[in-house]
Amino acid sequence: MYKILKSTDNGLDELELDNLEKGYWLDIVAPSEEELQEIAAATKIQMDFLSAALDEEEKSRIEVEEDQILILVDIPFLRSNKDYDTLPLGIIITATGIATICLEPNGVTADFGSHNSRLFSTFKKTRFLFQILYKSATLYLKYIRIIIRRTDELEIHLRQSMENNELFNLLDLQKSLTYFSTSLRSNSIVMERLLRLRNATQSQHLIKVYEEDEDLLDDVIIEYKQAVEMVEMYSHILNSMMEVFASIISNNLNLVMKFLASITILLAIPTLVSSFWGMNVAVPFEDSPYGFTVVVVLAFVVAIGSALWLWKRRMF
Repeated sequence: MYKILKSTDNGLDELELDNLEKGYWLDIVAPSEEELQEIAAATKIQMDFLSAALDEEEKSRIEVEEDQILILVDIPFLRSNKDYDTLPLGIIITATGIATICLEPNGVTADFGSHNSRLFSTFKKTRFLFQILYKSATLYLKYIRIIIRRTDELEIHLRQSMENNELFNLLDLQKSLTYFSTSLRSNSIVMERLLRLRNATQSQHLIKVYEEDEDLLDDVIIEYKQAVEMVEMYSHILNSMMEVFASIISNNLNLVMKFLASITILLAIPTLVSSFWGMNVAVPFEDSPYGFTVVVVLAFVVAIGSALWLWKRRMF
């Protein structure tokens, strides 16, 4: 699936693949093999550039050819209300336009449309590239803040009651932060390469950086640095929380086992005493009419004494 858009004075016009005009934006989402072949033939974009973002395990990087540049970054992706992940987003800049390609519909490219067409221009490829990267960075920060709020809520619930469901939710958030941390580190390397690339002679005809673009690029780098710092800090906090709750669960289990052991000891005392008087041999008080009462009282006295001793030893 793909669509081709071009900025005009009235907003965005949609173009056909066989009638491309300079300054187009080709937005590709989960394309079929036939669509990739058609796009490659019409735009002259290399097939390996188009297919790079379709591999979920592909790492962030920049590749420069004579007439096109591939910028591959990881973007945040919400799979469900409880599960965050990252996906590769390929941004390809050619002499005539810009193309984005991703495996699934995402919140980065979806934010650029007719509703805010005056805020970006497909003609200004470099600025549009930086706007896409800036949107990715702000989306990271948005999801990180949501994860932080959910972590605080789960911590409150876990302080009141240890439930498996809450712990599993906490584990999902921990995994999401791990994905974010890995992707943000890779994206930061891409940003550093992009800084060097803007002054490279071989790419100046594709990426022209103006003064207003410099400010936007600085904002992108600042946002990514902030996202990296937040992810690292809250990853440490979440790891510490998981370790603390694991220790609490283990301690609670030890307390339960200690209590059950004490109860077992107390229940064994009357059984032990009564066993002595249940043997088929001569025993004290066998001829006394109060023999049963004496044995019962003796068993309970010994049990109560043992209970007091265990209580002083903090076994309860």
